[in-house]
Amino acid sequence: MAHQLLERTNRRPFHVRVVTEPAITRCWSVNLSLTGIGLIGSPRQDEGPREGQALELEVMLPTEAVPLRARGEVRWRHDAVSRNEHAATAFGVVFTGFEDDGKVRLARYLEGPPVRVAVAYADADTRKLFEAALSDVVQLEFGQENPEVEAILARGDVSALAVCGDDEVQAMLLVQLAAAVTEDNLTFEGKPRDLAARIVYCARGEPVHLAALFNEKKLYRSVALPLTDEALRDAVMDACGEHAMRVEQERMSQELERNLQRERALRAGPVALPVEAGPGFQSARMKAVLEQVRTVAPYKVSVLLQGDTGTGKEVLSRIVHRMSDRRDGPFVVQDCGTLTETLLESELFGHVRGAFTGAVSDHPGLFVLADGGTVFLDEIENTTPSLQAKLLRVLETGEVRAVGGTLTRRVDVRLVTASNRDLSADVKTGRFRSDLFFRLNTFTIEVPPLKERSEDVVALSRYFVDFFNHQHRKGVMGLSVATERALLAAPWPGNVRELRNVIERAVLLCPTGALIEPAQLPPAYRAPNGEISTSLSSRLEQTEKETLREALARHGGIARRAALELGMNPVTFARRARKLKVELGTPSPFGRGSG
Repeated sequence: MAHQLLERTNRRPFHVRVVTEPAITRCWSVNLSLTGIGLIGSPRQDEGPREGQALELEVMLPTEAVPLRARGEVRWRHDAVSRNEHAATAFGVVFTGFEDDGKVRLARYLEGPPVRVAVAYADADTRKLFEAALSDVVQLEFGQENPEVEAILARGDVSALAVCGDDEVQAMLLVQLAAAVTEDNLTFEGKPRDLAARIVYCARGEPVHLAALFNEKKLYRSVALPLTDEALRDAVMDACGEHAMRVEQERMSQELERNLQRERALRAGPVALPVEAGPGFQSARMKAVLEQVRTVAPYKVSVLLQGDTGTGKEVLSRIVHRMSDRRDGPFVVQDCGTLTETLLESELFGHVRGAFTGAVSDHPGLFVLADGGTVFLDEIENTTPSLQAKLLRVLETGEVRAVGGTLTRRVDVRLVTASNRDLSADVKTGRFRSDLFFRLNTFTIEVPPLKERSEDVVALSRYFVDFFNHQHRKGVMGLSVATERALLAAPWPGNVRELRNVIERAVLLCPTGALIEPAQLPPAYRAPNGEISTSLSSRLEQTEKETLREALARHGGIARRAALELGMNPVTFARRARKLKVELGTPSPFGRGSG
């Protein structure tokens, strides 16, 4: 069973120090495969790479004299809730490239036996017994002295440690030493991590001493003397299988928890920007919109926001809530275009246990959860006539009945809705119920697209620069005049959301202490005709390539100086230049000439 489990996993437990750029404090690997690596570290809050960010790392493979250098991308990051000195942050990194023959060396290492077992203090007969029992399924590493055993454990890929011999004191001291190393290097929330090699005791020992070690969780198994092939194989393989399972469970639990956090964040909606303080409301049209919001916010009437996607309707709905007397109550968001009719009805009104397959417990629904507050329904045009009838009943009676239930519950909720289409036109064609429409459009606010309020483009861009400077710990000084002109000339079919993404990318590309220049914008936003490239990756690569070339030109082709200007590590600069076929005027930091 344990052996089958080990064959199924495609990641190898691997625990060694890792050096990264951007730096991760106290960084260790957890597991390793040909496609990626799991890391844990203790960065201070907001430090270290974020999801989607590039990462360079250096790690020493067992038996290798030269470190493996690789590039990767952070697929997920999970920060510990506590931020004490022992708390760990977990990273899932997928490899995107290797330096020199790194991929070949990694593949060669991974092609070896998937499980390694350290054996301490085994005499000649015991060694033969281990080889007969286990050499066909694991890689055995024998050590006779403590420094030798410590070196084997330091490889980082040992799943089990078998402690042998007739000297009980020596065996017990080694167990204590191995446990101490674990507590020093593998910590999470101040407790020992459960990722170290499992210890199988095969030496002489008093039962009372062994019991004490078991109670302290320093031993995994003990094999009675004299040793036999079958008992030895069962104990060691059980320890290796349990270790592999724990490592994989740790990786999966971290990734699952991160995915759950992301899902909750999506359900709660994006963090509201403090636009009521001014950003984006420089144009006369948006000032008029904000004035309408201020007018209607204090009254419990339904508000309908109409406008193209990405214009900021959810941001306006949050302002309505914060300017009302319900500001201290809940504010919940639901996109009506993301769920089927049945799931959306359950999400809004709740369900009782057994109402449908998978309803294993009662669920209150968003209207109940938002009692005393505000519900924002985005893309209301995507609801079905049946659901529209139930929404109308809630608005008219203030009563909610859960799916599958017989009892109703009164709620006090203010409803704000949004639509990307003209709902009045949908009423005429019969796609939307007229009675619900007349209840929703008590106060309709038209939100203009960004292309019709060019005065807001620069104000929003400056705000986003400040926002992403803080979020990504950058020090970009602002926008150059040429960049502002380029932004004003763009058509912005994606509205504010598109502008936000463009500015975030520019902030990441711009060196600290400099202004964002047109070179940091995607090519489509620098082109006079504003045509959009069909390949996002090619646009980004072209932008990066031009940025590197321009920096080199300003410094006479000297890569190190150009890298310092851009706030980049010279090693990173040289690697990117070689990949993008940008000619370097001086030898790279690796001493292999121009890329």
